[in-house]
Amino acid sequence: MTSLPTGTVTFLFTDIEGSTRLAREHPDVWETLRARHDTLLREAIESNNGTVFQIVGDAFCAAFYEAVDALKAAYHAQQKLRDEPWGEAIIRVRMGLHTGEVKAVDNDYHGYLTLSLVQRIMSAGHGGQVLISAATEILLQSQLPEEIRLRDLGKHRFKDVPQPLRVFQVCANDLQSEFPALQTQDSHPNNLPTQVTSFVGRQNELIEIRNLMRETRILTLTGPGGSGKTRLALQVAREMIPDFEDGVFFVALSPITDPGLVISTIARSLGITEAAGRTVFESLKEHLQNKSLLLLLDNFEQVTSASALVAELLAACNKLKVLATSREGLHISGEREYPVLPLTLPNLTGPLSLESLAGSASVELFMQRAQAIKPDFQMTDELAPVVAKICHRLDGLPLAIELAAARIKLLRPAAMLARLENRLEFLTGGARDLPARQQTLRNAIAWSYDLLDEDEQKLFRWLSVFVSGCALDAVEAVIGNDLDHAVLLNQLESLLDKSLLREVENANGQPRFLMLETLREFGLEQLNASGEEETARRRHADFYLALAERAESSLDSTKQVEWMDRMEREHDNLRAGLEWSRTARDAGELCLRLAGALARFWEVHGHFSEGRERLSAILSMKAAQARTIARAKLLSRSAELAYRQSDYPSTISFARESLAIYRETGDKQGAASALVKLGNAATEMGDYAGASRSLKEALTIWGELHDKHGIARALISLGWVALRKGDYRLANARLGEALTLSRELGDTRSMGFELSGLGEVALRQGDYLRATQLMEESLELRRQLGNKWGVAVSLGMLGWVAMRQRDWDLASARLGESLEVRQEIGDKGGSAWCLERLAGVAMAQEQAEKAVRLFGAAAALRDRIGSAIDPADRARFERNHDSLRAKLGKERFEAIWNEGGAMTLEQVIAYALNADV
Repeated sequence: MTSLPTGTVTFLFTDIEGSTRLAREHPDVWETLRARHDTLLREAIESNNGTVFQIVGDAFCAAFYEAVDALKAAYHAQQKLRDEPWGEAIIRVRMGLHTGEVKAVDNDYHGYLTLSLVQRIMSAGHGGQVLISAATEILLQSQLPEEIRLRDLGKHRFKDVPQPLRVFQVCANDLQSEFPALQTQDSHPNNLPTQVTSFVGRQNELIEIRNLMRETRILTLTGPGGSGKTRLALQVAREMIPDFEDGVFFVALSPITDPGLVISTIARSLGITEAAGRTVFESLKEHLQNKSLLLLLDNFEQVTSASALVAELLAACNKLKVLATSREGLHISGEREYPVLPLTLPNLTGPLSLESLAGSASVELFMQRAQAIKPDFQMTDELAPVVAKICHRLDGLPLAIELAAARIKLLRPAAMLARLENRLEFLTGGARDLPARQQTLRNAIAWSYDLLDEDEQKLFRWLSVFVSGCALDAVEAVIGNDLDHAVLLNQLESLLDKSLLREVENANGQPRFLMLETLREFGLEQLNASGEEETARRRHADFYLALAERAESSLDSTKQVEWMDRMEREHDNLRAGLEWSRTARDAGELCLRLAGALARFWEVHGHFSEGRERLSAILSMKAAQARTIARAKLLSRSAELAYRQSDYPSTISFARESLAIYRETGDKQGAASALVKLGNAATEMGDYAGASRSLKEALTIWGELHDKHGIARALISLGWVALRKGDYRLANARLGEALTLSRELGDTRSMGFELSGLGEVALRQGDYLRATQLMEESLELRRQLGNKWGVAVSLGMLGWVAMRQRDWDLASARLGESLEVRQEIGDKGGSAWCLERLAGVAMAQEQAEKAVRLFGAAAALRDRIGSAIDPADRARFERNHDSLRAKLGKERFEAIWNEGGAMTLEQVIAYALNADV
């Protein structure tokens, strides 16, 4: 295949005028005629050194190294087409030429703007006409053939091109020279302001809005300040110019605040003046009465009481349509509202690179605006995560992103990101030709805030204490004391209408109110200035303390999943309440209670590291030093979280101190719970006698208290001790008794433990079918609950069952899933367990060196955390080690073992999951 021209390339695009009509009216000869057309075009192109790189229907796309060759090809093609005896079905072809910089990769072109522009130029012409761009005309000035001359058709506006472009027509004595006006956006009158920057993203929105505009007569784009409503509306209006015979007109309402001036402002934009004896409104209605025309009314929010006049104008002029931008709807009959959301943001959860950011409009906007100011700014894989985080920090708001990009000469992206902790101070200095409200982000938000009444302003301020949104009951608890319920609902609706809040539905169908972080930062400034912040934050913390304590008391009920889902939704608010209470005056008790209630949620949902860090900080507070039940509870929760991360020495230390305090205070429930934690840690460290003593003491206490939940907990742990000792009959009995109690209580969390334990007993006894059934039931319950640690355990056990059945692919998949979850939640002991079994899979697949590395890594990990191998596994592992040592030789075995031991946990996990090593 001939290689495509690259670098500076001149393109020739062609298209048959009215081809659909010709095919419909001459079906018998159409295919023959089109084939002849194709032959003539290809001959003209290839005889002038051109390459046809694409044919779409009847449209040819050709590339040339030299502009003069492209011109000759077009000229010769028109001559051949003119002289061809077509009969009744005369084929007339329009052509366009443009030159630009492109790259040819895999027989396709990379250079969208160049290819798009040549398509636009060609489409503006008529059959028999050849149009060329100014870029191509410059290259032809000294090479123009004698028989050809160029006619300057002036500057024209093209779709998606910010500036008007000069266009030339190819003329020759033997070609038609007179044609109708070009089919550009200048064909219909308009006063749309020239855009000096490109339009980025929102392609789906453009399609949706254009379709809506064809169905309705008034459409309002709503959204907060800086969301890009005006820019989007202008782009829609420009693309719809051909749809309105009498034109498209932009009316800027931002300079006025008097609704009485709206009609005269519209009239002035249309060039209508007041006539003697007639009002300007009468003149306007008469002028528009039979006109197919679009009015773009920009920034209607400050003159909303004039909406009735717009309704009257629409009623009087049946061909008129209105596209408005406003921070709230106009609320008139027939209106459709279209909320303008922020630009799409990149996904921060996966790897961030140039390739992964390619579809993000917010990142693309930052790049384009930064390069306009600093042309040598280039995006790299190293910069990609930083720019992605900048866009997230700015909520994807176009105004905020443009203001940030304007700083690129002064600050590198990393420095910019660090300063965005205070967005409103940083984002200043917009272009001087913009309205004042758009020169800083604070001005844009203040514009909306100042339009609120006093009660709405207070509600907006107080809502800023919520992080990541809130439910209606939270708003009522924090703010409702000061407002009648009906009034509060009306004001919430008003803030939604004014685009200062967004409403989404929770999974249970309940409303949740969200505020963009940029708006929230402004609200917090206003809250602090008002002197209301202390009261608002205390009410906020009180509400979320009550929520956390209700959730904690429900974790052993049938509503576990429902409460855990709600706690996850409210996690940011719970964190905010905890942080405030740590330093607030007279909030020490609130802080201890909230931390104690939250810790159980952290454990169940796998927030181990965060929970340990927060509890450690709170336990060091002065308010937490007294030997009280509150301190004992925090120590007990710390012990549980340390256990989940296989930090058994810390588990024992926390549990012993909590046990001592519980005994001092006479709290038998707390003492029994601490004894279970001591027993579980002792089991993991191989101290089965000590574990049994602690657990039997706990069982006795709960038996005296008739606490079935506690009895089940102790039985689970005693069953685990029996399992580790190899007493499967006793393990089965203890775990079965615990499962019966948990089913009776509806305690799905405990059922997950019991089913998993019984599954392991079945596995060790060789009953693989029963083991699989029990493990899958356990996995399903734990997934419903969102218990990541439990999910990892069940997945790992299913992988182990697959190993026993010699299904190595399934075993690798299950163990790999388990390992990834354990890495996510910081479960090092469980990670070692998975690595040991993945080593067994590698042995079975004759990957001896991989097996040794994984065994060595697991052993080193166990050494670091003080975790003992299950005695039931120890003999088997030693046999495996002996077999691998014999196969590889002692020196090679030890070297590879040490390589595995030296790997970081992240490295060894990546290595374990790579099937090719």
